Amino acid sequence: MSVSLTLLGLLEASPSHGYDLKRAHDEVFRGERPLAYGQVYSTLARLLKNGLVTVEGVEPGEGPERKRYAITDAGVTDVQSWLRTPESPKEYLQNTLYTKVVLALMSSRSAAELLDAQRAEHLKAMREFNRRKQSGDLADQLICDHALLHLEADLRWLELTAARLAELGQQVTR
Repeated sequence: MSVSLTLLGLLEASPSHGYDLKRAHDEVFRGERPLAYGQVYSTLARLLKNGLVTVEGVEPGEGPERKRYAITDAGVTDVQSWLRTPESPKEYLQNTLYTKVVLALMSSRSAAELLDAQRAEHLKAMREFNRRKQSGDLADQLICDHALLHLEADLRWLELTAARLAELGQQVTR
């Protein structure tokens, strides 16, 4: 996810201070890691330099002065373009797990054990997302549903690969 475009999107909703942008970002998007203040301010400086935001006002505070940022017309155009551009589906054709399975087969290690361990890890993650989903609000439920659907697809791939290990082993060990 683009931090620059996300901050621009938040600024489009209303002008804001860097501190408030960071709080809004962390509250609305709930990523695994909260956004660092340094990243917010360095991003705002870059957006200011590129003419995508402007300083609407400066307010004295107990510490450093607080700048209130607003999105410019060029920033709105960038956000609009970003929102209209569909995201490319991720390519999983050559992922790490497939590589591990092939290397396990080539080295006569147990690819089935590798798949079992991965399946256990996926099920553990699914339990955690289901637990989080039960106690979360609608936004948290939707985030968890997205993760759960991806994990379910991965589990189907693990089952399919486990069923075809012998065939794959013959191909990669010729």
